[in-house]
Amino acid sequence: MTFGVTLAALTIEAVAGYPEALYRRVGHPVTWLGWLIDELDTRLNRETDSFSMRRARGVVALMLIAAVALIAGAAVEALAGALPYGWLLLAVLSSSLIAQRSLYAHVAAVVRALPRSPSEGRREVAKIVGRDVASLDSAGVARAAIESLAENFSDGVVAPVFFLALFGLPGALLYKTVNTADSMIGHKSDRYLAFGWAAARCDDLLNLIPARLASGLIVAAAAVVPGASPGGGLSTALADAGKHASPNAGWPEAAMAGALGLTLGGARAYHGQVLDAATLGKGRRNATPADIFRALTIYKGALAVLWLLALAGAVASGN
Repeated sequence: MTFGVTLAALTIEAVAGYPEALYRRVGHPVTWLGWLIDELDTRLNRETDSFSMRRARGVVALMLIAAVALIAGAAVEALAGALPYGWLLLAVLSSSLIAQRSLYAHVAAVVRALPRSPSEGRREVAKIVGRDVASLDSAGVARAAIESLAENFSDGVVAPVFFLALFGLPGALLYKTVNTADSMIGHKSDRYLAFGWAAARCDDLLNLIPARLASGLIVAAAAVVPGASPGGGLSTALADAGKHASPNAGWPEAAMAGALGLTLGGARAYHGQVLDAATLGKGRRNATPADIFRALTIYKGALAVLWLLALAGAVASGN
């Protein structure tokens, strides 16, 4: 029933999201995973150990949290299978792993804030990007919002849906666990270069197919959005995706850049240090709030195509 559960989970998340009251009361699966990852980091990642020992401990940490995710997912599926309408319980729980509604809301907040002032735009975009935003002008805020929308469409929506549809709740939980670990410890800093190696490499592997699928969904949606270019999205993805530092993030970002006729990427600052990065696309650099709005329209179209794929899978599998 995985495709049927996936379609139901998409519907539930689109309608209700993850209620703020529930988050305040019990947290969220990502915060629970984050607590476990932080505990393992504190206990296992010792700076006095050798590089090889810290990398080995990182592998052990990833295996432990992956085991927790798989066991928890399998246990919930078994419980749901024994209950009347257990598929609905699975759909409700699975909806917490998908971020289509919250992603739209956060990027839309940038669209509303940026025309009022660059400072308000910077405040809103800081909620969805990890880079320093203090020096961003209006165009920089708009580019950051569009880049975050494209990248998070891949790893916050397409990837969990992909693993949920194919492997059920255990697969979706495993993906979310690895992705959360990568975001917390998969950095190339002195502390995490060794310990976070396994999390970063595993996240790269799990996102190989979803990132390219997300790129294709963006291109497909661009075909029906006024002013967007599906050909530009496809050609830019094929030409520029490999320039990105990530083997995966460049695909949706380049597709969005080409579809909108923009140049995204480039140098950005993290913790006061400016890092050079490749540019994606050959269009305008001067992104505007109107471009963010068009990106959100493409995003909604890409979601519609994703829903149709889930529906087709449910029909084909008799769910």
